[in-house]
Amino acid sequence: MHLELEQALLNVLLLWILTAPHEFAHAWVATRLGDDTPRREGRVTLYPLAHVDWLGTAILPFVTSLLGGGFLGWGKPVRTETAKLRGGLNGLALVALAGPFSNVILAVIMAIAAVFSVHTVPSLSGFAQRGVYLSLYLAIFNLLPVPPLDGSKLLLAARIPMVVYIELARFGFLLLIVAVSVSDFGRWMSEWSYLGARAIFAMLR
Repeated sequence: MHLELEQALLNVLLLWILTAPHEFAHAWVATRLGDDTPRREGRVTLYPLAHVDWLGTAILPFVTSLLGGGFLGWGKPVRTETAKLRGGLNGLALVALAGPFSNVILAVIMAIAAVFSVHTVPSLSGFAQRGVYLSLYLAIFNLLPVPPLDGSKLLLAARIPMVVYIELARFGFLLLIVAVSVSDFGRWMSEWSYLGARAIFAMLR
């Protein structure tokens, strides 16, 4: 088995860089919608350590990247109270979408950095190019409708029976590991991310 050590380390480093804006976006939107919970818990910040989940932001992304079977990772979830959000479950959906949307914005920003530094600082350009791909991958991954990912909140907004959501949450972690590490779904998400990155660079050039 070929171990992707360099790629695994690079993915974890980039994940730390990308996680803070992602979780900050959740916290900021929740606060704007009237829920002060993220602010009280210190989550309306871009400080990376405020958003680190050691299993999801370090251990699992390193292992799954090392084995070359896709990429599995997340930050520390931002806690919100639906009753405090304007719009209730609809507000919760907006909070959930804020994270993946921030990843798309970050992908564009990193693509601009990659293009402008390609001749002056090639190593930075290569790092930023990898960041474009990974940021889009995280956007797609987080939209999967499996707890604890952001996409699962869209199921709640669609008013699926709570008993169904609870049962899905019981096996969500296992489903994610199987989907990314065993099935071809991790490869498909990688391909979609590369296509998205190519589209962004094509627009900039």
